[in-house]
Amino acid sequence: MIPTSWFLVLGAILFSLGVLGVLTRRNGITIFMSIELMVNAVNLTFIAYARELGSLHGLMWVFFIMAVAAAEAAVGLAIFIALYRHRETIDVDEANLMHW
Repeated sequence: MIPTSWFLVLGAILFSLGVLGVLTRRNGITIFMSIELMVNAVNLTFIAYARELGSLHGLMWVFFIMAVAAAEAAVGLAIFIALYRHRETIDVDEANLMHW
């Protein structure tokens, strides 16, 4: 049986990689993927604690978070498509939509 601490360390590493991707990248799709990596790291932590405590509450939260992440992915990709059609780039530095 794999110790829970290994799952927590893996979740922390994945979350850190996601934060690093958000802070260092300029491409909108890459930033979006980094945010999804952070969400999945949190899901892994919920699953690890649910397994450790023998509770289903963590698994229910994971199911809810996955449903919200699927909706977020659909809306986010639609925004990127609209941004690309309007600006012909998905670079977040050039995506100032408030500027006339």
